[in-house]
Formats: sequence, C-alpha cells, structure tokens
Amino acid sequence: MTDFTMKTDADGVAIITWDTVGKSMNVMNEQGFFDLEKLVDEALADDAVKGIIITSGKEGTFAGGMDLNIIARMKEMAGDEPAQGLFDGLMQMHGILRKIERAGMDPKTNKGGKPIAAALPGTALGIGLEIPLSCHRIFAADNPKAKIGLPEIMVGIFPGMGGTTRLVRKMGAMAASPLLLEGKLNDPKKAKMAGVVDEVVAPEELIAKAKEWILSEPKFVKPWDEKGYKMPGGAPYHPAGFMTYVGASAMVNGKTQGAFPAAKALLSAAYEGALVPFDTAIKIEARWFTNVLMNPSSSAMIRSLFINKEALEKGANRPDVADERVKKVGVLGAGMMGAGITLVSAMAGMEVVLIDQKQEAADKGKSYTADYMDKGIKRGKATEAKKEATLGQITATTDYAALAGCDLIIEAVFEDPGVKAKVTKKVLEHVGDDCIFATNTSTLPITELAKASDKQNQFIGIHFFSPVEKMMLVEIIKGKETGPRAVAKALDYVRQIRKTPIVVNDARFFYCNRCIIPYINEGIRMVAEGVAPALIDNAARQLGFPVGPLQLVDETSIDLGAKIARATRAAMGEDYQDGAVDEVIFWMEEQGRLGRKSNAGFFDYDEKGKRQGYWEGLAEQYPQANEQPDLITVQHRLMFAQVLEAVRALEEGVLEDIREGDVGAILAWGFAPWSGGPFSWLDIIGTPYAAERCDQLAETFGLRFATPALLRDMGDKNQSFYKRFAAPAERAA
Repeated sequence: MTDFTMKTDADGVAIITWDTVGKSMNVMNEQGFFDLEKLVDEALADDAVKGIIITSGKEGTFAGGMDLNIIARMKEMAGDEPAQGLFDGLMQMHGILRKIERAGMDPKTNKGGKPIAAALPGTALGIGLEIPLSCHRIFAADNPKAKIGLPEIMVGIFPGMGGTTRLVRKMGAMAASPLLLEGKLNDPKKAKMAGVVDEVVAPEELIAKAKEWILSEPKFVKPWDEKGYKMPGGAPYHPAGFMTYVGASAMVNGKTQGAFPAAKALLSAAYEGALVPFDTAIKIEARWFTNVLMNPSSSAMIRSLFINKEALEKGANRPDVADERVKKVGVLGAGMMGAGITLVSAMAGMEVVLIDQKQEAADKGKSYTADYMDKGIKRGKATEAKKEATLGQITATTDYAALAGCDLIIEAVFEDPGVKAKVTKKVLEHVGDDCIFATNTSTLPITELAKASDKQNQFIGIHFFSPVEKMMLVEIIKGKETGPRAVAKALDYVRQIRKTPIVVNDARFFYCNRCIIPYINEGIRMVAEGVAPALIDNAARQLGFPVGPLQLVDETSIDLGAKIARATRAAMGEDYQDGAVDEVIFWMEEQGRLGRKSNAGFFDYDEKGKRQGYWEGLAEQYPQANEQPDLITVQHRLMFAQVLEAVRALEEGVLEDIREGDVGAILAWGFAPWSGGPFSWLDIIGTPYAAERCDQLAETFGLRFATPALLRDMGDKNQSFYKRFAAPAERAA
C-alpha cells in the first residue's frame, strides 16, 4: 500500500492525499518521497490536469515530519562513503521538492507549468511544512489546536529539506530566526501573521478555497525564481542584512556556547545560501545538513530526546499489569512540592485531596493552582471556565477521612523518616486495601520508608523535580519489596500528567541525585584548589549545561548541600571521600551565604535577587592559583564525575535500562543535551579512550575517577553501551 494517492476531479484539479498507513499522523519515509514524486510527474504530464492540491487524509493534521527513526539511521544506511551517500540522498529529495516548486515551468522563461497548492487541515511540522513551502500557495484550516513550524533544532538537526533556504528567502533572516533557531511553533493564524502560510480558511472550505485559487489562473512563480528578486530584510552584503547575521551569530553563540553543532550549521547554511542563487543555496544547505548528520551528536540527540523518550513515555518498561490509571489521588503536604503535584494532577483531570496539618496551609497549597491558572488566563493559555473546573477537582483539608476512595497517595511532607512514617501509618487507616502509597523524596531510602507500611509491595518512591509543573522528568524508585502493580500505577500516573518517567532501584540518592551531586562537588572541590570560579562554571556551560556547578548550588541552596553532606558522611563513615568539598560548604554556611534564597552565596546578588558576579570573599578564603588548568581538564573532571556515577549505577543494578539513564540525565539536570546523555557520550568518545582517560584522572585527582570494572571490560573489548545494552526490541530487529 502507498501513503500517497491521487484523484483528479471534473474541473481538472488533481488532489494528492497523504495518508500514512498504520499511523495516526502522517510521517515521511524514504518510499513516501518517491511515491509523491511519481504522482506529481503523472499530474504534470496529464494535459487534463490544470493544477495540483497536496493535502492530508488525517483529520485535523497534515504531517508530523520525517520519521526520526530513519534520520537516526541515515548515516549507517549511507554506504561505505557515508558523507557522499548522505549528500546524494539529500539532493535526490531536494530534487523532488524542486520539481514541485518549478511545476513544469520553462527554466528560462518561467512560462507554462501548473499551480500547486498545499491544503493543511492542521499540524504541519518539519518535512510536513517543507513540502508546503515548496508549493506555490499554502492554505491552512482555521484549527486553533494545530501547530505549524520547523522544530528540528530541538532534536539536534535543522530543517534540511529546503526549509532553511525557503523560509529565509520568503520571510528574511530576521523574521525566520525564531522558527529556525528556536523551533517556534505557531497556530495557523499566527503562522499567517508571520508570513509562513498564505491563507487561513474555514476547515470545511479548505479544499474548495485551494481549488478556487488554482482555477483562477494565478501567477505562481516563486519570488526567488524571478529576475530582480531581493531578499526581505536584505542579503548578507546589504547593510541591514549584514547586521542581521552579526546579531544572529552572537545570539546563537550566546545561547549555545558553541556546544550544539546544529545551530551553527543552520546559521552557516542560511548565511552562505543567501549569497548565491537558489539552486546553489540548496546544495549548501544539503552539505551543512550532511555535516550535522555525520556528527554523532545528531543521532545521539534524536535517539535520546525522541526515540527513547517516546518509548519510555509509552511504557517501554511497564510491567504487564492491567490499566492502573489514577482516578483519585491524595497529596500529603501542601508545601511547594505538594502544591505542584496537586496542580499537575488536577490539570490532568484527577480528583485531588490535598492534606496539611493546618487548614490555612492546605488552602495556600490549593491557591498555587489558582495563581498558576490566572497566569495562564493572562497569556491566553487558559480560561476562567478551565480554572474553575481545575479548582473544582481539588479538596484542601486537614481531614484524613477525605482520602477514602483514593487509588494513589503521594506523600510530600518534611524530609524526615520519622515524620514520613507517622504520616504513612495515619493514611493507611483511611484508604482501601488496594491503594498504592508513593513517597516523594530525593534522598531517603525507599526500602526503609516502606517499613512503615504493612503492604510494602504497594509502597513506591515517586521523585518529582522542582518546580513540578515545569520539570518534565519523574524518577520512580522501586524498594526491595515494591510489586509490579505499584510500578504500573506510578507509570500510568506519570503518563496522565504528561511527563517522562524513569524507573530505578533503591540506592543512596537513587539515580539523578547520585550523578548531580558529584557534578556540584567537583566544582566546589576545584574552588578549594584555587581554580577560578568563572572557569569552572563557563567550562560547564560550554559543554551545554544550562548552569555551572557553582551557580547550581546557589540555586538549590548551600545549606541543603551541607545537610546532605552531613547525612552522607554519617552513613558512609570511613568510605566518605568529600571532606575537601565539605570544608568549603560548611564555611559558606557559617558565613550565612546560603545561596540565592539569602541573596548571598558563591555569587553576590542585588536587592531583586539578580546575580552581580562572584563573591570577592571566596577568592580571599581560597586564593586563585597563578597557573590555571586548561579548559579540557576542567570539562573532563566535570563530565566524568557524573558519567562514572551513571556507569556505577548501571553496574550495581540501580539503572536497569541505559535509555532511562540518558533521558533522565538530560531532562533532570540538563546533562549536555548535544551528547544524548552519559552513555551516549561514552559511546561518542569510545569506551577505550574513556577508560584510559579515567586512569589519567584517577592518578592526578583521586580514586573517585577510578575506572569501573564494567567500563574497563567494555574498553578492553571496544564495545559501545548501545550495542551491549540494546533494548530487547532493538536486539531482535
């Protein structure tokens, strides 16, 4: 069966319908391009056809883009000379889109040819917009739920099927930059205002309006194919255009710190392409796109941020248990975490009982949802009716009896085992025998907390990140006695609130904090050694981390770090290795410099809480060394401090799936997204080199960098993590 079919009506308009077999939304595959080309050729050769409409057979959508599974494998499918193979394949697809754009016109006179319109019932993303951009007029249905744009940059590539070249020529570099460099998506009306689509019409008139335009014998030569074409906003050699590209270059490097290859490649393709005729510009775009596909970063980002993330969200590691979707959830503790959990649960349509010791505190927790909805109303993202409906889902009370009928409890009280045990026992007096009990904790062992329950198989950890409504990851922790139904309940709940879950086994700091803490500690350790704080934080940012370790500890609070350090030292005894870190942290705590919350930490802050630079007192206490380490050494210390903990977590069985390790690292603390995550990064640099580099770091800086046995074995065998630990479905493929 083909994804594209064509019918020609009595008026001579050929309607090509895209309807991907077995998919809820159209996605392009390699065969699809050739099927589309074949139908376009037939219509252009048929004298009875006056024009063509390309539309979708999927209600409310046009296309979701290229099948990213194919993009992720394009390099390995490209043959013995992958760069040449990729470029040739890309140019073949460009040729198909250029054929649509030229539509049979005489190459010299631009005469003849047939008008081709794109009729978009709804969402059009990636190649789903690049095909319409090659058409002569784009009609979009007035569908407020539709999203139109080019989001490729978000998964480590850029619009490489003409989207970059055509959008810059259609709109100008300045107007196109939010869509290209930020992946901004618009609804149809905003897309028309931006100049992306040409007309927005009523859904029931979509085909009729496109047909009416075709039969009106319109002029349809693209502006860039006509003599005298001038680029909107000016070409790069024009004064206005020159300033645009200078500003764009500064913006890209300011935001990415050079860590994301796709952004730089996109800007280069746009700039160089704007200097030459269109057909040469397309070749330039294809070369830069080949460059990005040859970079292992692109396939790693696609794998982690799309393929693996989607698999986890769809329940890749869910136990084979019947549907456990949550109907009524009880939230214990109305502080910041409890209020956030209440908000996302109510917005997902669940009935929520929010309990605190005092009614005033419970009401304040509920008001967090009201305030959030008010902000949404101001931005046009919510309505008064939606606000009232959401608030109507929440019961704020001090009465534990209100928990009757809850099928899930999420406890988010003070991080104290005694307090949590007391609350657990009290809750269990009021809920049914089948109710699953989850504790929201970032450090306390789940197996120990579960002892407060007489049904330990129904006890589980659900670790949210703050702020709950913004952070996309949820870490689910299995205690030693946690049963499969509890895991299924937690996974189904996370899916309901539209977040990404990872499931790990119980161990100190679980997975995410286990890796984050060494990152922070290594930065603090370097301060004590006399490394310049700016070098430490900027080295991290140039690796793609959103914030450096010193800024991060200021954001999360220094006294929290001190509390964790004391608890860890007490638990580990002689095995504790972070005394040098504690010296700095405890001293900062004594100085009252607790981070942003006290307007004083590693940074100075003004009255409004804005960072003013590193605190001068830090250099007085820990003088900076005359000879500073090189950038790569600092970066390797920061990277390996985290990555080795990820490997140890896998080695010890805390992690059961490397996909969860990679996705969790990126979503939880922003681990170098360009790398695809810790395990992907190790695959990029190669396990033999990683093991060798660990030996060097351990010899110079200490045993915390000692090569784990697993990594040593893989290095000796020159294995990659994604080959050795491939998911079952991948192994079978």
